[in-house]
Amino acid sequence: MTSYEPKHNRTRESISSFTADRDVEKEQERGSYNLEPAPDGGLKAWTQVAMAHLTIFSTWGWVTSYGVFQEYYRTSLGLDPSAISWIGSVQIFLLFFLGTFSGRALDAGLFRHVYFAGTVFQLLGVFSMSAATNYWQLFLSQGLCIGIAGGLQFCPAMSLISTYFVKKRSFAIGFVTIGSCTGGVVFPIVVQQLLPRIGFPWTIRVCGFLMLFTNILTNLVYRTRLPPRKAGPIVEWSSFRELPYVLYCAGMFFNFWGLYFAFFYVGSYGRNIIGMSYHDSVDLLLTMVAVGFLWRLLPNYFADRMGAVNVMLPFTLLCAIMMYAWIGVHSKASLFVFAAIYGSGSAGLQSMFPAGLSSLTTDMKKTGVRMGMGFTIVSFACLTGPPLAGALISNNDGNYLPAQIWGGTSFLLGASLLTAARTAKVGFHLKQKV
Repeated sequence: MTSYEPKHNRTRESISSFTADRDVEKEQERGSYNLEPAPDGGLKAWTQVAMAHLTIFSTWGWVTSYGVFQEYYRTSLGLDPSAISWIGSVQIFLLFFLGTFSGRALDAGLFRHVYFAGTVFQLLGVFSMSAATNYWQLFLSQGLCIGIAGGLQFCPAMSLISTYFVKKRSFAIGFVTIGSCTGGVVFPIVVQQLLPRIGFPWTIRVCGFLMLFTNILTNLVYRTRLPPRKAGPIVEWSSFRELPYVLYCAGMFFNFWGLYFAFFYVGSYGRNIIGMSYHDSVDLLLTMVAVGFLWRLLPNYFADRMGAVNVMLPFTLLCAIMMYAWIGVHSKASLFVFAAIYGSGSAGLQSMFPAGLSSLTTDMKKTGVRMGMGFTIVSFACLTGPPLAGALISNNDGNYLPAQIWGGTSFLLGASLLTAARTAKVGFHLKQKV
């Protein structure tokens, strides 16, 4: 009898332990497992923000710099502007489109695997690009390969930061998105200074070594916080039954449809319409990007207090106004003023986009997939926007007016839909945080 009781107790404890483990697994699969609250700061959290900044540096910073290549390819390859735009548009499309799948990877516990795959694609793409000599080689290396890399790295990094912050989430995301300004200034300066001295191949290799450094650092330092969410589809179809989310994504589609037109073509406008030098046309792009250092961070600071959508609306309207104002720009000085003001508006708009998606997501365990879905929707706007602008310019004998009207109208539609999304969420309460 004395030997039986301990054995019985051990058996009962084993069964209880097994049952408890199964309950935990089921709760994890249902996404209801109790989690510690987000730290909202601390060394580890801000270290992840710094790493995400480097990720955006080598992904969005590179994409933002495409205006430098747009003009160089036009003069060296003699191609139609619309054809050249497809290289940059495909980069942005893949960077956003793959967000649905790579964002789900964070939720499923596959962050490191997917991010490292992005590293391989990015380095393969940039060093292959350095050896490219024709359009299709550039399209495959710069457009396709580097685009895939960005899609595998961008959304998981942004989603990871959202899991570390709640009250300071918008500010943290804003600091991360400044990486596109850092890269958007560094890469064009490298190209501007080195291209005439060492040629295209080695200029691109120098950019590749910068990407190699950032990728080594981020792969070593990134740390995920939440346990894997094994269950759940790649797409959360229930999100499309939420009217505020649907209207928000539709509004951002139209905003991003016209957004990169100026980034791709402001240099060409300066050279072909104003008569500026190549050096000055690069300075235009640098001006447009550099103002974003302030306007990617400051709006996010206020968004934590006022709401991301509330802060985004004025920037959307500013972009619409400046796109129409571009029609009246006919001098070098006024073009630099346009670049600075439009760059400020577009920086605020871009930095608020992921913050807005995050603010409309109440379940942190679904942050990755819902953010990825939003990125995928706007990817089609980014794919078609710049080539459409190029086609409008080419079909009107180099006249930018139809493209400028299209861009301004696109922003107005975006602002209208964002207003509708806000109204669907909180009604007509103007002081309500959204």
